[in-house]
Amino acid sequence: MTPQSIPVHSPAVPAPEMFTDAKAAVDRLEELYTIATTYLCDQFRRALRKGPDGHRIRAFYPEIRIITTSFAQVDSRLSFGHVAEPGVHAATITRPDLFRHYLEQQIALLVANHKVGVMVGVSSTPIPVHFAVAARTDMTVPQEGAADFTLRDIFDVPDLSTTNDDIVNGTAAPDENGVGPLAPFTAQRVDYSLARLSHYTATDPEHFQNHVLFTNYQFYVTEFEAYARSMLADEKSGYTSFVSTGNVEISDAETPIAPVDKQPQMPTYHLKRADGSGITLVNIGVGPSNAKTATDHIAVLRPHAWIMVGHCAGLRNSQSLGDFVLAHAYLREDHVLDDDLPVWVPIPALAEVQTSLEEAVVNVTKLSGYELKRVMRTGTVATIDNRNWELREHTGPVQRLSQSRAIALDMESATIAANGYRFRVPYGTLLCVSDKPLHGELKLPGMASDFYKTQVARHLLIGIRAMERLREMPLERLHSRKLRSFDETAFL
Repeated sequence: MTPQSIPVHSPAVPAPEMFTDAKAAVDRLEELYTIATTYLCDQFRRALRKGPDGHRIRAFYPEIRIITTSFAQVDSRLSFGHVAEPGVHAATITRPDLFRHYLEQQIALLVANHKVGVMVGVSSTPIPVHFAVAARTDMTVPQEGAADFTLRDIFDVPDLSTTNDDIVNGTAAPDENGVGPLAPFTAQRVDYSLARLSHYTATDPEHFQNHVLFTNYQFYVTEFEAYARSMLADEKSGYTSFVSTGNVEISDAETPIAPVDKQPQMPTYHLKRADGSGITLVNIGVGPSNAKTATDHIAVLRPHAWIMVGHCAGLRNSQSLGDFVLAHAYLREDHVLDDDLPVWVPIPALAEVQTSLEEAVVNVTKLSGYELKRVMRTGTVATIDNRNWELREHTGPVQRLSQSRAIALDMESATIAANGYRFRVPYGTLLCVSDKPLHGELKLPGMASDFYKTQVARHLLIGIRAMERLREMPLERLHSRKLRSFDETAFL
């Protein structure tokens, strides 16, 4: 008997149903997802215990589908919440429990804008057994060959044909039935990133907040924890808990956090609010590869904004150590996104983020107007993939930096901004000058120590203040139309 001829067993599920109430629609998505994953987990346990019984086991992701026959009359200021043209659009859904608020919001906008219901049912995309058991602490999928049977003969495994970025990259076409995408990611792509997030950050996706700060130095982590404890001590702050690596969660300012035995690749910390509008800090370390990896996976959580607050090399003699750089443009020489977002694609500054960052600098430094220029410059930030670029022959690199009018250089900012643009996540960059290699001020131990002591706390506080300003901004205003192309998915 060939694998194709093995009988397939699947769980019984409710028939597809039309919904005009977003909450009821998400309730059904959660019901379908629970039925599917519970079935897969139960059958997987049985197969491990008793071996295969001659059947293939399969369950499917739930799906949202909308059918429209006319163009929607929508508020032209909105960049999301409606399909671009009449037709059939669908999205496979995973973890509706985790994405409930997001799904309810997006479905409600669809129904309101198109005056039709959404169909909720089972898709034709199987759930890989690895993803079904991912949230179960008592289960793991053994490596190939570790079980007494060949896993892929009995269960579905991850499929790269549905685990890609074709939709956000603008290369996805309607399927063979003419159905277009409704959301920026497929369910398998989301599940893949949820698993990667847990691995790289040592915290569960449930802890991530809607506002994400990226940094490239561990010094910022100490300051972030200190700020978090001060917020937990203030009953009026609105923050409810602080989560450290290993999912250690505290809800009061005094509880100690024991250091972990082994730090993850990208240590991540969450200052939480009940509605998810808190702040997550990710220490991505050094380099554009790490920056891309982190943002590739955090993007599936659909954060409201992400901002880079790291250190950079100042390129102008008029700059001083500790000065701030607010990026208005990016020179992309990081190369990690060239295949996904060509370098000829401009990465525009987003006014909503830029003004929030500048207002935060004013708030923390108490300088404004012309005096603000003493400590902050706006301009182009160059991002490269060679940490020791200073050791290269200078004529070419320095000439390009001069021609681009760059005022600072780092290894992460353009990558984070470009991936924000690609994934339609509002982005920004505020850097702090830590050395001036073109002018003889290299990053040496003694200089770095004094610099870090005086500047890290102030720099981090500016990033936090900017996020707090963005939190007060309506979502439809924050998600700029500059981030959307001609033919976009309805879901944010």
